[in-house]
Amino acid sequence: MSSLTIKQLRSIDDGFDTALNQLLAWESVSDGNLQQTVADIIQQVRTEGDAALCRLSDQFDRFPVESMAQLSLGAIEIAAAFERLPAQQKAALRFSAERVTAYHEKQIAQSWRYTDDLGVVLGQQVTAMDRVGIYVPGGVAPLASSVIMNALPAKVAGVRDIIMTTPAPGGQVNDFVLGAAFVAGVTEVYLLGGAQAIAALAYGTETVPAVDKIVGPGNAYVATAKQQVFGKVGIDMIAGPSEILVICDGLTDPDWIAMDLFSQAEHSHDAQAILISHDAEFLRRTLAAIERLLPTMERADTIRRSLNARGAFIWVPKLDDAKALINKIAPEHLELSVADPEAWLPDIRHAGAIFMGRHTSEALGDYCAGPNHVLPTSGTARFFSPLGVYDFQKRSSLIGASASAASELGKVVSVLARGELLTAHARSAEQRIND
Repeated sequence: MSSLTIKQLRSIDDGFDTALNQLLAWESVSDGNLQQTVADIIQQVRTEGDAALCRLSDQFDRFPVESMAQLSLGAIEIAAAFERLPAQQKAALRFSAERVTAYHEKQIAQSWRYTDDLGVVLGQQVTAMDRVGIYVPGGVAPLASSVIMNALPAKVAGVRDIIMTTPAPGGQVNDFVLGAAFVAGVTEVYLLGGAQAIAALAYGTETVPAVDKIVGPGNAYVATAKQQVFGKVGIDMIAGPSEILVICDGLTDPDWIAMDLFSQAEHSHDAQAILISHDAEFLRRTLAAIERLLPTMERADTIRRSLNARGAFIWVPKLDDAKALINKIAPEHLELSVADPEAWLPDIRHAGAIFMGRHTSEALGDYCAGPNHVLPTSGTARFFSPLGVYDFQKRSSLIGASASAASELGKVVSVLARGELLTAHARSAEQRIND
């Protein structure tokens, strides 16, 4: 078992900026060979449809099937999986779904219109997408929460069909994941994984319907496939490893902070957990807590490797100095474990989700607080937002000109269009000028 060697950085040291940049650096593992492999899989699905999906299921998921009927689950089977769950899991899934639904209902955009001084009716019509696909990984962790967070915003938006794909290695499918699909309003499930699932959702096959948008996390094959089908369909984002940044004033129980850091480090070897404080003694006590608690963790090896590779403790002279680092890091999850977290909010410009106060662990947001846990990673919180209802709604502009308004606007169009040498545009508008 390897030793624990979390990086210790000081913001005042020479070379700190370089060290921080190296710590934050994350490059996709999608090399040329992987890109070609994924492109080949997508082409097989596009040209052979269901036959390719059956063949690839055997090749990649060790699940030999003779027809898509063995890879398809309908409403009755999804509901049956929920009923097989223990009562406690059923109650927890319903509780989470209710809170996530209530939060996302506040995001619904409404259509609007007005009439301007020329009498032109202007506005925006908001409509839901017809059909979306959600991808749910099928690794060691049965990610029921991922189903809820990806499907419910679409349901709240009014999406008619929510199609879920999830791999079933060896033919095994997890009832907890299917139970989450039931409470989240998923309409169809296909036991497909990897790039072939993304290709099926993007292009459709004889059995799998093509969707308008694909959301959900996945491995390098899934992420690469989403990149390659973007444009044919919409996608949410290309997610990197999980991240947490904790800011602490030194007054929170070090055991709490240690476990908060573990909560992201346990996701994968590439996950990142960073703690910033101005209290050097608190940093030492938190490191001691980590070393004491780590052997008790079920995923201790993954946590250790994550902390060694990409974890860090950063000392700053004043706690306020952490604000600039927050905006530079632009973390997926930001915990403000301080006495007055509200006072920090005006200075925070870049963060996926902000957890305010000592009692608000990041884990609450992952499962049942209400906001979405699909968040921008790898610094993309500078320009991306959490997944939400708005990701499943479209906006159409409305323009309605009266005869007099068309005449007035047409005069300006004539000048502008002729200036661009687009005479058909100009003449189209000029035909409606009435003086």
